[in-house]
Amino acid sequence: MSRHTFPGRAGQTVNIGWDRPLATFFVQITRPHPTHKGEDEIIEWQGTDDGELPTAASAIAVAAAYGDLPAELGATLETDRMKTLGQKDGPAQMAARRFRHNDSQ
Repeated sequence: MSRHTFPGRAGQTVNIGWDRPLATFFVQITRPHPTHKGEDEIIEWQGTDDGELPTAASAIAVAAAYGDLPAELGATLETDRMKTLGQKDGPAQMAARRFRHNDSQ
């Protein structure tokens, strides 16, 4: 998994990256929780299902609504994805995958 963090607008934080076991890019937008000091509140989270955001461009399109992102981010995310192409699931990922698929039936 990769994760890149950028400052967003209005005190938000933009997290974006690649999740190999789910074969999806993800975007998570957080901001300081208004009532729980020291905790973050998630205000947007996409890329939690298998293949939900299949391209770096699809993730960047979501994230761009929350902050200014570097021009080279697409290439960086695609490199992150390509670095994982030869990797296989380990025992923990296989167990989680079985659990997720059984849970959704």
